[in-house]
Amino acid sequence: MLESLLHTDRPAPVTCDETLLGALERASGAIARLDQALDNHPLRTAFLYRARLEAVRRQASVDGHGIDPWHLAAVLEGLRLRMDHALRIVDRGQIFEAARSALTLHQWIVEPDFDQEGEIQEAERHLANASGLVGVGEALWSWLDSGRTRPPVRGALVRFWTKNRLLRAHVPLTGPRALSAEAPHGRADWIVAFLEALAGEATDYTEMLRSLERGWSAARARVPAQRNTSRAALAVDVMAATPLISATTLAKAIGMSIKCTTELLDRFVGTEIAVEVTHRSARRLFGLAAMAPVRDATTPPRRPMPGRGRGRPRFDDIREELVAPTAPLSPMSRFQYPPIDYGALEEAMAHCDATIRSARIRLQAPAITHSRPDAGATSLN
Repeated sequence: MLESLLHTDRPAPVTCDETLLGALERASGAIARLDQALDNHPLRTAFLYRARLEAVRRQASVDGHGIDPWHLAAVLEGLRLRMDHALRIVDRGQIFEAARSALTLHQWIVEPDFDQEGEIQEAERHLANASGLVGVGEALWSWLDSGRTRPPVRGALVRFWTKNRLLRAHVPLTGPRALSAEAPHGRADWIVAFLEALAGEATDYTEMLRSLERGWSAARARVPAQRNTSRAALAVDVMAATPLISATTLAKAIGMSIKCTTELLDRFVGTEIAVEVTHRSARRLFGLAAMAPVRDATTPPRRPMPGRGRGRPRFDDIREELVAPTAPLSPMSRFQYPPIDYGALEEAMAHCDATIRSARIRLQAPAITHSRPDAGATSLN
């Protein structure tokens, strides 16, 4: 009997040393805090939309297809990536491949097709007998060690958390940092790295939720009281979820005409609710002013001042613009949310998911051509 145990092919269980216990404690605490913060949160749907985009960006990065978050947001809005004439054809192909890879990863965790669903269900069966976070790490290690691919097991992980009541929302918690080149190769050390990656990712998502909450509350506070039929508040709710959004997408999401939505966004910019990110005359992109990193990474567009002719401005016309940091919310403020139309927000988020599907279809077979730096190219500088 003893010899059969010693010669079994099944890997020995991971020993519970102090390093493993510390990583397990941090991961369990971070996941519990994230789940508690999301419980009955009015922006949970909006948070999940933004978290999925961040998750696929991280996954694509460790898979060797890093994409700039601003490029990803621009691709979702249907804009062509800005191509420098100095770029080689191979470099342009890598940019398109990075965008296509990111949106394919999004499909794996949000809306898998028939073949992908079959692979995810196989991964679910592989994780079915896992017990606790350490057991999940062991099952994930054996899946990857057998040479199977990452996307199916990532999709299975998202479902595993909710089926085993570790999370009540489908948060894309997959620990991509454990699959980076810096991750250890030994089984026991890798499981510790996986738990640490889960802890860091859950902590980042909790901070993302807080940032989303602060930006949304600050923007909502600036929206003046209007009639009951006004869509301004819903527009703020949708903009809180999307890093960048155009007037066309926002108009479809909130059920307004493009002209009225453009006027609404211009008012938002004038009242410092939103900032315009792209320096374009058409297909302009906007983001909430209080949301990081939009607030720190953008500058106002260069538009001619009324009454001024061409040429450089006078020196005394140049002013340094200071942006006051958003104060953190007090604990009681979580229970004083402004009213929110959940039905309309759900419909708006469904439309945002539809834009991702459309962008993924467009990138299935992109034509690699020399593009001109004209109004059709994305410019985020």
